[in-house]
Amino acid sequence: MTTTGRHRKSGAKPSGLRAMAGRLSWGLGDQAVSSLTNFAVGIYVARELGVTAFGIFSLAWVTYGVLINISRGLATDPLMVRFSGVGTGVWRAAVARSSATALAVGALAGLLSVVFGIVVGGSLGPAFVALGVILPALLLQDSWRFAFFASGEGQKAFVNDALWGVAMIPAMVLADLHGSVVAFLLAWGGAAAVAAGYGYLQTGLRPSLDGVRSWLHDQRDLGPRYLVENVSNSGGSQIRMYGLGAIAGVAAVGTVRGGELLLGPFLAVLMGLAFVAVPEAARVVRRNVRRLRTFCLVLGGGQALAALLWGGALLLVLYDRLGELVLGDVWHTAEAMIIPATLSVVNASFITGAATGLRALGAAKRSMRCQLVASALYVIGGLSGAAIGGAVGSGWGVACATFAGAFVWWSQLHVAIREHVPEEARTP
Repeated sequence: MTTTGRHRKSGAKPSGLRAMAGRLSWGLGDQAVSSLTNFAVGIYVARELGVTAFGIFSLAWVTYGVLINISRGLATDPLMVRFSGVGTGVWRAAVARSSATALAVGALAGLLSVVFGIVVGGSLGPAFVALGVILPALLLQDSWRFAFFASGEGQKAFVNDALWGVAMIPAMVLADLHGSVVAFLLAWGGAAAVAAGYGYLQTGLRPSLDGVRSWLHDQRDLGPRYLVENVSNSGGSQIRMYGLGAIAGVAAVGTVRGGELLLGPFLAVLMGLAFVAVPEAARVVRRNVRRLRTFCLVLGGGQALAALLWGGALLLVLYDRLGELVLGDVWHTAEAMIIPATLSVVNASFITGAATGLRALGAAKRSMRCQLVASALYVIGGLSGAAIGGAVGSGWGVACATFAGAFVWWSQLHVAIREHVPEEARTP
Protein backbone atom coordinates (compact mmCIF):
# COMPACT_ATOMS: atom_id res chain seq x y z
CA MET A 1 0.00 0.00 0.00
CA THR A 2 2.87 2.35 0.84
CA THR A 3 4.57 1.54 -2.45
CA THR A 4 1.40 2.33 -4.39
CA GLY A 5 1.07 5.60 -2.52
CA ARG A 6 4.65 6.47 -3.41
CA HIS A 7 3.96 5.77 -7.07
CA ARG A 8 0.89 7.96 -7.03
CA LYS A 9 2.71 10.75 -5.28
CA SER A 10 5.72 10.60 -7.59
CA GLY A 11 3.39 10.56 -10.59
CA ALA A 12 1.44 13.59 -9.37
CA LYS A 13 4.36 15.99 -9.42
CA PRO A 14 5.28 15.63 -13.11
CA SER A 15 1.58 15.90 -13.90
CA GLY A 16 1.43 19.19 -11.99
CA LEU A 17 4.56 20.43 -13.72
CA ARG A 18 3.18 19.43 -17.10
CA ALA A 19 -0.07 21.26 -16.34
CA MET A 20 1.86 24.37 -15.30
CA ALA A 21 4.05 24.13 -18.40
CA GLY A 22 0.96 23.82 -20.56
CA ARG A 23 -0.70 26.88 -19.05
CA LEU A 24 2.49 28.95 -19.28
CA SER A 25 3.05 27.78 -22.85
CA TRP A 26 -0.35 29.05 -23.90
CA GLY A 27 0.38 32.28 -22.06
CA LEU A 28 3.70 32.65 -23.85
CA GLY A 29 2.03 31.78 -27.14
CA ASP A 30 -0.59 34.43 -26.59
CA GLN A 31 2.03 37.01 -25.67
CA ALA A 32 3.98 36.04 -28.79
CA VAL A 33 0.91 36.67 -30.95
CA SER A 34 0.20 39.95 -29.16
CA SER A 35 3.79 41.16 -29.35
CA LEU A 36 4.23 40.17 -32.98
CA THR A 37 0.99 41.94 -33.87
CA ASN A 38 2.06 45.12 -32.07
CA PHE A 39 5.51 44.82 -33.64
CA ALA A 40 4.04 44.46 -37.13
CA VAL A 41 1.65 47.38 -36.61
CA GLY A 42 4.45 49.61 -35.31
CA ILE A 43 6.77 48.69 -38.18
CA TYR A 44 4.06 49.20 -40.78
CA VAL A 45 2.97 52.56 -39.38
CA ALA A 46 6.57 53.76 -38.97
CA ARG A 47 7.33 52.97 -42.60
CA GLU A 48 4.18 54.61 -43.92
CA LEU A 49 4.09 57.76 -41.77
CA GLY A 50 7.73 58.79 -41.27
CA VAL A 51 9.42 59.84 -38.06
CA THR A 52 7.35 62.94 -37.12
CA ALA A 53 3.88 61.50 -37.76
CA PHE A 54 5.03 58.26 -36.16
CA GLY A 55 5.96 60.33 -33.10
CA ILE A 56 2.33 61.51 -32.88
CA PHE A 57 1.11 57.92 -33.27
CA SER A 58 3.52 56.92 -30.49
CA LEU A 59 2.12 59.56 -28.12
CA ALA A 60 -1.36 58.10 -28.63
CA TRP A 61 0.10 54.61 -28.12
CA VAL A 62 1.76 55.42 -24.79
CA THR A 63 -1.44 57.15 -23.63
CA TYR A 64 -3.29 53.91 -24.38
CA GLY A 65 -0.62 52.16 -22.30
CA VAL A 66 -1.56 54.30 -19.30
CA LEU A 67 -5.28 53.72 -19.74
CA ILE A 68 -5.04 49.96 -20.20
CA ASN A 69 -3.05 49.80 -16.96
CA ILE A 70 -5.80 51.75 -15.19
CA SER A 71 -8.25 49.15 -16.46
CA ARG A 72 -6.03 46.28 -15.36
CA GLY A 73 -5.47 47.74 -11.92
CA LEU A 74 -9.18 48.13 -11.24
CA ALA A 75 -10.58 45.18 -13.18
CA THR A 76 -8.29 42.33 -14.20
CA ASP A 77 -5.45 42.43 -11.65
CA PRO A 78 -7.81 41.66 -8.73
CA LEU A 79 -9.48 39.04 -10.93
CA MET A 80 -6.13 37.30 -11.53
CA VAL A 81 -5.14 37.37 -7.85
CA ARG A 82 -8.46 36.29 -6.34
CA PHE A 83 -10.28 34.28 -9.01
CA SER A 84 -7.57 32.12 -10.60
CA GLY A 85 -8.43 28.44 -10.48
CA VAL A 86 -11.82 28.92 -8.78
CA GLY A 87 -15.08 27.18 -9.66
CA THR A 88 -16.76 28.00 -12.96
CA GLY A 89 -19.78 29.70 -11.37
CA VAL A 90 -17.62 31.96 -9.21
CA TRP A 91 -15.37 32.75 -12.19
CA ARG A 92 -18.30 33.66 -14.45
CA ALA A 93 -19.82 36.00 -11.89
CA ALA A 94 -16.47 37.70 -11.32
CA VAL A 95 -15.70 38.03 -15.05
CA ALA A 96 -19.10 39.59 -15.77
CA ARG A 97 -18.30 42.35 -13.28
CA SER A 98 -14.61 42.76 -14.08
CA SER A 99 -15.20 43.02 -17.84
CA ALA A 100 -17.90 45.61 -17.22
CA THR A 101 -15.41 47.57 -15.12
CA ALA A 102 -12.92 47.51 -17.98
CA LEU A 103 -15.62 48.63 -20.42
CA ALA A 104 -16.65 51.47 -18.10
CA VAL A 105 -13.04 52.65 -17.80
CA GLY A 106 -12.77 52.57 -21.59
CA ALA A 107 -15.95 54.60 -22.07
CA LEU A 108 -14.99 57.26 -19.52
CA ALA A 109 -11.38 57.51 -20.68
CA GLY A 110 -12.56 57.58 -24.30
CA LEU A 111 -14.83 60.52 -23.61
CA LEU A 112 -12.03 62.45 -21.91
CA SER A 113 -9.67 61.65 -24.79
CA VAL A 114 -12.16 62.96 -27.35
CA VAL A 115 -12.65 66.19 -25.39
CA PHE A 116 -8.87 66.60 -25.03
CA GLY A 117 -8.37 66.07 -28.74
CA ILE A 118 -11.00 68.65 -29.65
CA VAL A 119 -9.49 71.21 -27.27
CA VAL A 120 -5.88 70.64 -28.37
CA GLY A 121 -6.57 70.52 -32.10
CA GLY A 122 -3.66 70.84 -34.51
CA SER A 123 -1.91 67.71 -35.71
CA LEU A 124 -2.14 66.02 -32.29
CA GLY A 125 -5.85 66.55 -31.56
CA PRO A 126 -7.39 64.25 -34.20
CA ALA A 127 -5.17 61.37 -33.00
CA PHE A 128 -6.61 61.65 -29.48
CA VAL A 129 -10.16 61.89 -30.81
CA ALA A 130 -9.57 58.64 -32.70
CA LEU A 131 -8.02 57.07 -29.60
CA GLY A 132 -11.10 57.98 -27.59
CA VAL A 133 -13.37 56.26 -30.09
CA ILE A 134 -11.50 52.96 -29.97
CA LEU A 135 -10.67 52.76 -26.25
CA PRO A 136 -13.80 50.85 -25.08
CA ALA A 137 -13.12 48.02 -27.56
CA LEU A 138 -9.40 47.92 -26.70
CA LEU A 139 -9.97 47.63 -22.96
CA LEU A 140 -12.83 45.13 -23.22
CA GLN A 141 -10.74 42.85 -25.45
CA ASP A 142 -7.89 42.99 -22.94
CA SER A 143 -10.23 42.04 -20.09
CA TRP A 144 -11.37 38.88 -21.92
CA ARG A 145 -7.74 37.80 -22.33
CA PHE A 146 -7.00 37.96 -18.62
CA ALA A 147 -10.28 36.28 -17.76
CA PHE A 148 -9.08 33.29 -19.78
CA PHE A 149 -5.70 33.34 -18.04
CA ALA A 150 -7.45 33.29 -14.65
CA SER A 151 -9.45 30.21 -15.63
CA GLY A 152 -6.37 28.43 -17.00
CA GLU A 153 -7.72 28.61 -20.58
CA GLY A 154 -4.83 30.41 -22.21
CA GLN A 155 -5.67 28.77 -25.54
CA LYS A 156 -8.82 30.91 -25.75
CA ALA A 157 -6.80 34.08 -25.18
CA PHE A 158 -4.43 32.90 -27.90
CA VAL A 159 -7.28 32.44 -30.37
CA ASN A 160 -8.76 35.83 -29.47
CA ASP A 161 -5.47 37.67 -30.00
CA ALA A 162 -4.83 35.73 -33.20
CA LEU A 163 -8.21 36.88 -34.51
CA TRP A 164 -7.28 40.48 -33.67
CA GLY A 165 -4.08 40.07 -35.65
CA VAL A 166 -5.89 38.60 -38.66
CA ALA A 167 -8.55 41.34 -38.60
CA MET A 168 -5.75 43.91 -38.51
CA ILE A 169 -4.51 42.95 -41.98
CA PRO A 170 -7.41 44.27 -44.09
CA ALA A 171 -7.92 47.15 -41.64
CA MET A 172 -4.33 48.36 -42.07
CA VAL A 173 -4.53 48.01 -45.84
CA LEU A 174 -7.58 50.26 -45.86
CA ALA A 175 -5.87 52.71 -43.49
CA ASP A 176 -2.90 52.90 -45.82
CA LEU A 177 -5.19 54.20 -48.57
CA HIS A 178 -5.90 57.23 -46.41
CA GLY A 179 -2.35 57.45 -45.04
CA SER A 180 -3.04 59.37 -41.81
CA VAL A 181 -2.43 58.77 -38.09
CA VAL A 182 -6.20 58.78 -37.49
CA ALA A 183 -6.80 56.10 -40.11
CA PHE A 184 -4.20 53.78 -38.61
CA LEU A 185 -5.55 54.27 -35.08
CA LEU A 186 -9.11 53.51 -36.21
CA ALA A 187 -7.89 50.40 -38.06
CA TRP A 188 -6.09 49.19 -34.93
CA GLY A 189 -9.16 49.76 -32.74
CA GLY A 190 -11.60 48.37 -35.29
CA ALA A 191 -9.73 45.07 -35.35
CA ALA A 192 -9.80 45.06 -31.53
CA ALA A 193 -13.59 45.48 -31.64
CA VAL A 194 -13.83 42.31 -33.74
CA ALA A 195 -11.81 40.40 -31.14
CA ALA A 196 -13.81 41.91 -28.27
CA GLY A 197 -17.03 40.74 -29.90
CA TYR A 198 -15.62 37.26 -30.32
CA GLY A 199 -14.65 37.27 -26.63
CA TYR A 200 -18.34 37.61 -25.84
CA LEU A 201 -19.04 34.52 -27.94
CA GLN A 202 -16.19 32.61 -26.28
CA THR A 203 -17.35 33.30 -22.73
CA GLY A 204 -21.09 33.53 -23.30
CA LEU A 205 -20.96 36.39 -20.81
CA ARG A 206 -22.33 39.90 -21.11
CA PRO A 207 -20.50 42.59 -19.09
CA SER A 208 -22.69 43.39 -16.10
CA LEU A 209 -22.58 47.19 -15.95
CA ASP A 210 -24.73 47.27 -12.82
CA GLY A 211 -22.02 45.22 -11.09
CA VAL A 212 -19.22 47.77 -11.57
CA ARG A 213 -19.85 49.51 -8.28
CA SER A 214 -19.95 46.27 -6.29
CA TRP A 215 -16.78 45.03 -8.00
CA LEU A 216 -14.87 48.20 -7.11
CA HIS A 217 -16.16 47.97 -3.54
CA ASP A 218 -15.26 44.31 -3.11
CA GLN A 219 -11.74 44.82 -4.53
CA ARG A 220 -11.07 48.11 -2.71
CA ASP A 221 -8.11 46.66 -0.78
CA LEU A 222 -6.31 45.63 -4.01
CA GLY A 223 -7.69 47.72 -6.86
CA PRO A 224 -6.56 51.20 -5.77
CA ARG A 225 -3.04 50.00 -4.96
CA TYR A 226 -2.72 48.14 -8.26
CA LEU A 227 -4.12 51.20 -10.00
CA VAL A 228 -1.42 53.43 -8.51
CA GLU A 229 1.22 50.82 -9.29
CA ASN A 230 0.15 50.35 -12.90
CA VAL A 231 -0.37 54.04 -13.63
CA SER A 232 3.00 54.96 -12.18
CA ASN A 233 4.53 52.34 -14.49
CA SER A 234 2.86 53.41 -17.73
CA GLY A 235 2.63 57.02 -16.59
CA GLY A 236 6.38 57.10 -16.20
CA SER A 237 6.71 56.03 -19.83
CA GLN A 238 4.28 58.72 -20.92
CA ILE A 239 6.03 61.44 -18.92
CA ARG A 240 9.34 60.39 -20.40
CA MET A 241 7.94 60.53 -23.95
CA TYR A 242 6.27 63.91 -23.49
CA GLY A 243 9.35 65.27 -21.73
CA LEU A 244 11.59 63.91 -24.47
CA GLY A 245 9.40 65.60 -27.05
CA ALA A 246 9.65 68.90 -25.20
CA ILE A 247 13.43 68.63 -24.74
CA ALA A 248 14.53 67.11 -28.04
CA GLY A 249 11.48 67.34 -30.34
CA VAL A 250 8.75 64.98 -31.55
CA ALA A 251 11.19 63.28 -33.93
CA ALA A 252 13.17 62.09 -30.88
CA VAL A 253 10.00 60.38 -29.62
CA GLY A 254 9.79 58.53 -32.92
CA THR A 255 13.46 57.54 -32.58
CA VAL A 256 12.97 56.07 -29.11
CA ARG A 257 9.79 54.31 -30.19
CA GLY A 258 11.62 52.91 -33.22
CA GLY A 259 14.31 51.47 -30.94
CA GLU A 260 11.63 49.96 -28.71
CA LEU A 261 9.98 48.39 -31.74
CA LEU A 262 13.15 46.47 -32.49
CA LEU A 263 12.80 44.94 -29.02
CA GLY A 264 9.03 44.81 -29.46
CA PRO A 265 8.46 41.08 -28.89
CA PHE A 266 10.13 41.21 -25.48
CA LEU A 267 8.62 44.51 -24.40
CA ALA A 268 5.16 43.12 -25.03
CA VAL A 269 6.00 39.85 -23.26
CA LEU A 270 7.26 41.80 -20.25
CA MET A 271 4.02 43.76 -20.11
CA GLY A 272 1.90 40.64 -20.13
CA LEU A 273 3.88 37.65 -18.91
CA ALA A 274 3.90 38.77 -15.28
CA PHE A 275 0.11 38.69 -15.27
CA VAL A 276 0.03 35.33 -17.04
CA ALA A 277 2.49 33.93 -14.49
CA VAL A 278 0.67 35.29 -11.42
CA PRO A 279 -1.79 32.37 -11.20
CA GLU A 280 1.12 29.92 -11.42
CA ALA A 281 3.08 31.81 -8.78
CA ALA A 282 -0.02 31.81 -6.57
CA ARG A 283 -0.17 28.03 -6.88
CA VAL A 284 3.51 27.87 -5.86
CA VAL A 285 2.73 29.99 -2.79
CA ARG A 286 -0.10 27.67 -1.78
CA ARG A 287 2.15 24.60 -2.10
CA ASN A 288 5.40 25.96 -0.65
CA VAL A 289 6.16 29.67 -0.43
CA ARG A 290 9.88 28.95 -0.06
CA ARG A 291 9.96 27.92 -3.72
CA LEU A 292 8.57 31.25 -4.89
CA ARG A 293 11.98 32.95 -5.04
CA THR A 294 13.32 30.24 -7.35
CA PHE A 295 10.21 30.42 -9.54
CA CYS A 296 10.57 34.20 -9.90
CA LEU A 297 14.30 34.01 -10.58
CA VAL A 298 13.82 31.43 -13.32
CA LEU A 299 11.00 33.51 -14.80
CA GLY A 300 13.02 36.73 -14.85
CA GLY A 301 16.32 35.11 -15.80
CA GLY A 302 14.80 33.24 -18.71
CA GLN A 303 13.34 36.44 -20.13
CA ALA A 304 16.62 38.31 -19.60
CA LEU A 305 18.58 35.66 -21.48
CA ALA A 306 16.08 35.73 -24.35
CA ALA A 307 16.29 39.53 -24.50
CA LEU A 308 20.09 39.39 -24.67
CA LEU A 309 19.95 36.87 -27.50
CA TRP A 310 17.41 38.99 -29.39
CA GLY A 311 19.45 42.16 -28.94
CA GLY A 312 22.60 40.37 -30.07
CA ALA A 313 20.80 39.05 -33.13
CA LEU A 314 19.65 42.57 -34.01
CA LEU A 315 23.23 43.87 -33.84
CA LEU A 316 24.53 41.02 -35.98
CA VAL A 317 21.75 40.80 -38.55
CA LEU A 318 20.47 44.33 -39.11
CA TYR A 319 22.50 46.65 -41.29
CA ASP A 320 21.56 49.80 -43.18
CA ARG A 321 19.66 48.27 -46.10
CA LEU A 322 17.79 45.72 -43.99
CA GLY A 323 17.19 48.29 -41.25
CA GLU A 324 15.65 50.67 -43.78
CA LEU A 325 13.49 47.84 -45.07
CA VAL A 326 12.15 47.25 -41.54
CA LEU A 327 11.77 50.80 -40.20
CA GLY A 328 12.14 53.06 -43.22
CA ASP A 329 13.58 56.50 -42.44
CA VAL A 330 13.18 55.85 -38.69
CA TRP A 331 16.04 53.31 -38.88
CA HIS A 332 18.80 55.90 -39.32
CA THR A 333 18.17 57.34 -35.86
CA ALA A 334 16.78 54.24 -34.12
CA GLU A 335 19.87 52.10 -34.82
CA ALA A 336 21.79 53.69 -31.95
CA MET A 337 19.01 52.70 -29.52
CA ILE A 338 19.53 48.93 -29.83
CA ILE A 339 22.15 48.46 -27.07
CA PRO A 340 20.56 50.68 -24.37
CA ALA A 341 17.09 49.34 -25.21
CA THR A 342 18.32 45.75 -24.90
CA LEU A 343 19.92 46.42 -21.52
CA SER A 344 16.71 48.08 -20.33
CA VAL A 345 14.69 45.01 -21.28
CA VAL A 346 17.20 42.70 -19.56
CA ASN A 347 16.85 44.69 -16.34
CA ALA A 348 13.08 44.88 -16.70
CA SER A 349 12.98 41.09 -17.07
CA PHE A 350 14.25 40.67 -13.52
CA ILE A 351 11.76 43.30 -12.35
CA THR A 352 8.99 41.24 -13.94
CA GLY A 353 10.08 38.16 -12.00
CA ALA A 354 10.02 39.96 -8.66
CA ALA A 355 6.73 41.71 -9.44
CA THR A 356 5.11 38.36 -10.18
CA GLY A 357 6.11 37.09 -6.76
CA LEU A 358 4.77 40.13 -4.94
CA ARG A 359 1.46 39.89 -6.84
CA ALA A 360 1.13 36.20 -5.95
CA LEU A 361 1.71 37.02 -2.28
CA GLY A 362 -0.94 39.75 -2.43
CA ALA A 363 1.69 42.19 -1.13
CA ALA A 364 0.00 45.17 -2.80
CA LYS A 365 1.58 47.75 -0.49
CA ARG A 366 5.09 46.54 -1.22
CA SER A 367 4.59 46.23 -4.96
CA MET A 368 3.04 49.71 -5.10
CA ARG A 369 6.02 51.12 -3.18
CA CYS A 370 8.46 49.40 -5.55
CA GLN A 371 6.69 50.65 -8.63
CA LEU A 372 6.58 54.25 -7.40
CA VAL A 373 10.32 54.22 -6.72
CA ALA A 374 11.14 52.45 -10.00
CA SER A 375 8.94 54.83 -12.01
CA ALA A 376 10.58 57.86 -10.41
CA LEU A 377 14.00 56.46 -11.32
CA TYR A 378 12.76 55.78 -14.87
CA VAL A 379 11.54 59.36 -15.39
CA ILE A 380 14.64 60.91 -13.83
CA GLY A 381 16.98 58.70 -15.84
CA GLY A 382 15.07 59.16 -19.09
CA LEU A 383 14.73 62.93 -18.90
CA SER A 384 18.20 63.67 -17.52
CA GLY A 385 19.65 61.49 -20.26
CA ALA A 386 17.55 63.36 -22.84
CA ALA A 387 18.89 66.68 -21.60
CA ILE A 388 22.46 65.39 -21.96
CA GLY A 389 22.27 63.36 -25.15
CA GLY A 390 18.82 63.55 -26.76
CA ALA A 391 17.08 60.29 -27.69
CA VAL A 392 20.17 58.10 -27.24
CA GLY A 393 21.03 59.74 -23.92
CA SER A 394 17.48 59.08 -22.75
CA GLY A 395 17.91 55.41 -23.69
CA TRP A 396 21.06 55.06 -21.58
CA GLY A 397 19.42 56.91 -18.71
CA VAL A 398 16.54 54.43 -18.71
CA ALA A 399 18.98 51.49 -18.82
CA CYS A 400 20.64 52.77 -15.64
CA ALA A 401 17.26 53.43 -14.00
CA THR A 402 15.92 49.92 -14.64
CA PHE A 403 19.14 48.41 -13.27
CA ALA A 404 18.61 50.27 -9.99
CA GLY A 405 14.90 49.47 -10.01
CA ALA A 406 15.57 45.73 -10.20
CA PHE A 407 17.42 45.89 -6.87
CA VAL A 408 14.45 47.66 -5.28
CA TRP A 409 11.97 45.02 -6.45
CA TRP A 410 14.05 42.03 -5.39
CA SER A 411 14.81 43.43 -1.95
CA GLN A 412 11.08 43.84 -1.30
CA LEU A 413 10.30 40.33 -2.58
CA HIS A 414 12.92 38.93 -0.19
CA VAL A 415 11.30 40.71 2.76
CA ALA A 416 7.77 39.71 1.70
CA ILE A 417 8.68 36.01 1.45
CA ARG A 418 10.42 36.14 4.82
CA GLU A 419 7.29 37.68 6.37
CA HIS A 420 5.02 35.13 4.73
CA VAL A 421 6.90 32.02 5.95
CA PRO A 422 6.05 32.47 9.68
CA GLU A 423 2.40 32.99 8.74
CA GLU A 424 2.42 29.72 6.79
CA ALA A 425 4.15 27.91 9.66
CA ARG A 426 1.48 29.05 12.11
CA THR A 427 -1.34 27.86 9.85
CA PRO A 428 -2.74 24.53 11.11
